[in-house]
Amino acid sequence: MRELTFTEAAREGLAEEMARDPMVFVVGEGIGPRGGNFNTTLGLYDLYGEWRLRDTPISERGFTTLCTGAAALGARPVVDFMFLDFELDALGDIINQTCRLHWMSNGQVKVPIVLRGCVGVASTGPHHSANLFSIFMHIPGLHVVVPVFPNDAKGLLKQAIRCDDPVIFLEHKKLLKVKGPVPDDEFLTPFGQANVVRAGKDVTVVGISYMLLETLQAAEQLAGEGISVEVIDPRTLAPLDLDTILESLSRTHRLLIVDEDFGPCGAGAEIAAQVMERGFYELDAPVRRLNGAFTPGPYSPPLEAAVVPNAQTIARAIRNLLVE
Repeated sequence: MRELTFTEAAREGLAEEMARDPMVFVVGEGIGPRGGNFNTTLGLYDLYGEWRLRDTPISERGFTTLCTGAAALGARPVVDFMFLDFELDALGDIINQTCRLHWMSNGQVKVPIVLRGCVGVASTGPHHSANLFSIFMHIPGLHVVVPVFPNDAKGLLKQAIRCDDPVIFLEHKKLLKVKGPVPDDEFLTPFGQANVVRAGKDVTVVGISYMLLETLQAAEQLAGEGISVEVIDPRTLAPLDLDTILESLSRTHRLLIVDEDFGPCGAGAEIAAQVMERGFYELDAPVRRLNGAFTPGPYSPPLEAAVVPNAQTIARAIRNLLVE
C-alpha cells in the first residue's frame, strides 16, 4: 500500500490503462502538455504525445461526438470535461447517440467511452458547481460512477475504461487532494458493489460522493453521544447496489440519504423509493433525505456553507430521525 491523493490514484489508473491498451486515448481542453486543469493527465503527454492526449477547442459537443464515433469503431476514448457543467453542451448527443447506439444496433455496436468531469460546490460559482447525479441515472445505457476514496478512484476508473458501455465518472473537487492507501498490485473495482465504510446498529446513512466524508465526521461525533451510525458508500449510482443498503437497513431499521445535489427527483429520492418498495417492513421510521439547497452553487464561501450539508447538519438530521 502507498498513500496517494485521489487525483494521483486516478491518474495512475489512467496511465496503466493507456500502457495496456493502445486504443485508449484522452481528449479535452488543456489535457496535453499542461496536464489538465486538475492534473488529471499530468506527465502523460511526455509518455504518449499528442496522438493520445489531444487538446481540443472549447467545443464539448464536437469532441464528445467525435469520441462516440471513435468508440463505435473500436477505440476507448476518455473525454475530460474539466468541470462537469460543460458536459451539458454535449448532453443531447450523449443521450441520443452515445447511450443508444448499442441498443439501436441490436448489440452489434459497442460504445466504450468514459466521460469524466469534476462536480460539486466548492466556491467555483454557478457555472462550475453542478452535480446532476439524477440526470445521468435517468439515462438508459449509462453507468454513473461516484468514487470517494483514492483506491476506488483508481479501481473504478480502470473498470470504466475497460467497460464496453458509456460511463460517466464524477469526481468531486473537494476529494481531489484527499489521501488514502492504494494497493501496489493491479486491481479493478467492480460496478454495483457498495462499500460499508463504518459499521453501526442505530441508523444507516448513505453518503453520496463528498457527502460521505462529512457523514463519517458526523458519525464520529455521534459516537460520543452513544449513537451508532452505519455509513455506506454506494460507489456507483447506476448500477445501484440496493442489496447492501437493504441488508444494513435490516439491522438498523432507519435510513438517511445525504446528497449535495438537489432534492427534487434526486438520487436520494430514487434510493428512498426503491427501499420503500423492497424494504418497507424493515423501516421503523420514514426514509429521510438531506440535500443541498435548491439553488445554483454560490461563489461566496459563507453562502456555500449555508447551502451544502455538513457534519453538523447531518448529525442533527440523524438525531431527528432517531426520535421519530
